[in-house]
Amino acid sequence: MNIKYTWAVLFAALMGVTAAQAQTQQVHYLDLESSIAIAKLKSFDMLSLKEDLNIAEFNLKSATSRFKTHVDLDLTLPNYSKQISSYTDSEGNISLYTSRKGTYNGEITISQPLPTDGSIYVSSGFNNIDNYISENRTMTMSTRIGLSQPVNAFYYNDIRSGYKRAELNYEQTQKRLKREELNLVYNVSNAFYSLLSLQKREDIARMNLERQKEAYTTAKNKYDAGLIREVDALQMEVDLAEAQNNYDVAIISRQASLNSFKEIIGISLQDSVILSSNLDYKIVTVDAGKAVELAMLNRSEIREQEIRLQLNKIDIKRQKSYGMATGNITAHYERIGTNEGMMSNDISGAVNNTFNDFRNRPENFGIGFTVNIPIIDWGENRALVKAAEARLQQNMYQQEVVKRNIESEVMNLVADLNSSLKRLQLLEKNVSVAEKSFEITRARFSDGDIDSQALALERDRLNNAYVTHLSAYINYQLKIADLMRKTFYDFQNDRPVQ
Repeated sequence: MNIKYTWAVLFAALMGVTAAQAQTQQVHYLDLESSIAIAKLKSFDMLSLKEDLNIAEFNLKSATSRFKTHVDLDLTLPNYSKQISSYTDSEGNISLYTSRKGTYNGEITISQPLPTDGSIYVSSGFNNIDNYISENRTMTMSTRIGLSQPVNAFYYNDIRSGYKRAELNYEQTQKRLKREELNLVYNVSNAFYSLLSLQKREDIARMNLERQKEAYTTAKNKYDAGLIREVDALQMEVDLAEAQNNYDVAIISRQASLNSFKEIIGISLQDSVILSSNLDYKIVTVDAGKAVELAMLNRSEIREQEIRLQLNKIDIKRQKSYGMATGNITAHYERIGTNEGMMSNDISGAVNNTFNDFRNRPENFGIGFTVNIPIIDWGENRALVKAAEARLQQNMYQQEVVKRNIESEVMNLVADLNSSLKRLQLLEKNVSVAEKSFEITRARFSDGDIDSQALALERDRLNNAYVTHLSAYINYQLKIADLMRKTFYDFQNDRPVQ
């Protein structure tokens, strides 16, 4: 009884696991467009690139926030200390005593950055110190309005340069994201058509196996009837075994390609995929001049080079500022009120006395100008400026190289695309001719007009026609996808890439 119960529990658990797996597995009916859409949402490469864009966006937001008013609050609630302190009199004698103090303070500061790299600020604070040994209380209340303005900001503005850098980095990340998105489209297209190719090759291998089984049956019947030689019957048996092996290999290759395809588009390896096997295509004729013009207008590499040049110019300006006079202009206006009394006194009265002193005490103010002038650095900064200028010139050369490479790349790609279209159209006719020829040859073999070797030759010719046509179709589709990522233009639908 226990054994039956145990087997029942195991069977129920097994069925539960199977049901759970069935629920987690999904069946995807995919064509190329839906595969690309899934990859854009689930591909780990795209997810990582989107996080790069988020990083650049937050950096830009941070740089923008530097122009806005900042408010800071500092509080000490409280700071209590008990320690041994020392006192040195006028004769140099040192006395030790115990001190016990409690401090409470708070200060709020409102600062507004200026476009000139300086800042205006207002700070207001309150401070209270309780001396538990002497039982004295000291209160201070203060408000200060100040200005700080760096002199070197007039030939290099740090806050504006930081914002410009963040803005350019954000744009550069956007361009890189779009380029990588088109690269993903191409990679998905390549994986899709590779899988489709192996799927079609499996179909071709299966059809070849079925034809070979039929031919083997015909040959066996003829041999049994004494119409063909034994060697022909044996050859058909060998061809059948080879066809079976080719079909088994095709299944394994397709499964490996399927797993790779799932990884690229970001779906689970346990999910099922059914590809659309439609081999229809649009005839796309591309003018090389238009393609080059679109590539020069849209390619992110060109804009990235321009951004790199702008960043180089900012670096040069910053480096030059290090060799110039630096200084700082400061000014402030301040009011302070203080009060000293016993800790036993009413605290509200102490606050009122401090505020009255704040109102009546004469104001404090100050203004200052400091300057630092480099006199001799033995050409250190000048050499660094020259190095930055050389880096700028180097990137200008690189910009021209990028433009020439793009022009050459697109022109060659357009030529390959037009050539692959002609080859595809030619091979379509070749498949039709090969199919008719094989049917005629198979009928002649059944009638005994030709031997098995002639039938095998015609069968290989038909298989080769299928394979070459499939390769030409995939090559044509990949050329279109490659041209789209190289020009940022969809020539199939005659529209820019969004």
